Amino acid sequence: MYMAIFILIFDIYMRYVQFWDITLRGAYTRMEIDDLNMAIIRHLRDGRKSFKEISTDLSVTENTIRSRVNRMVEEGVLEITGLINTEKIPGHRTIMVGVKLGTMDLVSKGEEFSHLKGVVSVNVTTGQYDLILTVLLTEEYDLLQFYTAEVSKISDVRSVETFVVYKSYNAPVPYVL
Repeated sequence: MYMAIFILIFDIYMRYVQFWDITLRGAYTRMEIDDLNMAIIRHLRDGRKSFKEISTDLSVTENTIRSRVNRMVEEGVLEITGLINTEKIPGHRTIMVGVKLGTMDLVSKGEEFSHLKGVVSVNVTTGQYDLILTVLLTEEYDLLQFYTAEVSKISDVRSVETFVVYKSYNAPVPYVL
C-alpha cells in the first residue's frame, strides 16, 4: 500500500516538473540550460544563421550545435518559427484581449483559449484580468468573428476588454491563421 501511494505521489510530482526526461537507464534527469545553450539561443535570434556559423562563433562542432538545438526543441525549451510584423502586412492587425473569468481554473481556461483561431498567445496573469490574449486578425477574420465564433464557445467568461495595437515594438508574431 505504501509503495502504491509513493508511486502515485511520485507520478503527480513528475507531471508538474518541467524539462524532465527519461535517460537510457530509466532515471529522471533535468535538462540543464547551461551557458552554451543560452549562447546558441542568442545566435538563433537571427533565424537564418546556419549551425556552421554558430559553431564557428562558439568554437564547438557543428554536430554539438545541431544536437543541442534538437534537444532544446524536443524538450520544449526552444521553438524555431517564422515571425511576422503585422504592421507590414496589409489587412492584418494584432489585438490584446483582457479576459475576466467566472472560475479560478485559470490554467485550463488558458489552454482552451490557446486553441481558438487567431490566438497567438495566452498569459495567465495577476491583476485586473485573469488572462491576457494576443490575437492576430485579418480583414476576412475580424474582431466580431473572433468574439462570436470563437470566444463564445468558452464557458465561464465574465467579461473581455479589447486593446487594439496601433504600433508595436519588438513584437513580431507567428502567422497562426
